Amino acid sequence: MINRISLALCLAALGVAVFIVLNLPLPWLLGPMFACLIAALAGIKFKGPPVIGDAMRTVLGVAVGASITPAVAERIPEMALSLALVPPFILLIGLAGYPYFRRICKFDPVTSYYGAMPGGLQDMLVFGEEAGGNVRHLSLIHATRVLLVVSALPVVLTVILGLSLDQPIGAPATSLPPHELLLMVVIAGAGWWGAKRVGLFGASILGPMILAAIASLTGLIHSRPPMEAILAAQFFIGLSVGVKYVGITWTELRRVVLAATGYTAIIGLIAFVVAECAVLLGLAPQAEALLAFSPGGQAEMTVLAIVAGADIAFVVTHHLTRIVVVIIGAPIIRKWLT
Repeated sequence: MINRISLALCLAALGVAVFIVLNLPLPWLLGPMFACLIAALAGIKFKGPPVIGDAMRTVLGVAVGASITPAVAERIPEMALSLALVPPFILLIGLAGYPYFRRICKFDPVTSYYGAMPGGLQDMLVFGEEAGGNVRHLSLIHATRVLLVVSALPVVLTVILGLSLDQPIGAPATSLPPHELLLMVVIAGAGWWGAKRVGLFGASILGPMILAAIASLTGLIHSRPPMEAILAAQFFIGLSVGVKYVGITWTELRRVVLAATGYTAIIGLIAFVVAECAVLLGLAPQAEALLAFSPGGQAEMTVLAIVAGADIAFVVTHHLTRIVVVIIGAPIIRKWLT
């Protein structure tokens, strides 16, 4: 196991190096992601380091929470109208995704249903497994959704919107007060542990985010986690996405990944339309609307919001709302349908 973990780390580091040399965007996130994806498709066996991926997500949780200052909190009521678009957005995705997987791709009903739900990957796997769905197919569907969205968005943001993805992601650790750094570590660990104890979804991000927001609103911390921590978080999150393709067969690639690619194109179009509605209604600037309604992973969207210099609180609030609605609503609606 240690050898396979070491191999994964080496592959991910190679991906970072290649992206930096070629001057490609988001080298610390997309480099590991694509390096591990290519290696997996080539049949190489490796394994992501256990626990570290979730531990790195706590960094992003603290980063988001630290961005919720008193000034930002005063703006939350302004988000109500754009947040109201989230439930119909999810409904449109479900109405398009389920028939696509069921009738066109010929997946079983449970796999089709939870494959179409744009929730957190782990949550959809748990729900799908409990309902008798194909866990491997669900894993590949949602991993492909996240990979494609995270790969396409930098192109859209830079080429179409003309943004640069080189905004400061954080100050160097040496420039931050030592007591704040220590407090951030405590917040990350305690928030993650507490959220897991109460069974909170997305515990590794949401728990630290809540505690960091409290610390920020009360003036205990005044900055995001250091640059080094956020780069490490990108590295391990990118690696974790690529690792999900390890052991993939050509049949799965041809059937499941191709199906997930078509599904991502469909929901990407829906997301674009809803984001444009938000812009036309004056609810959000174009970059924030696009990031808020893009159906990628919560952690990955947080990274993109940071490097694009977008309103992190706005983007993350919408993704949290999406995940909450899916987690609460998906099992209820499925039972009602059956």
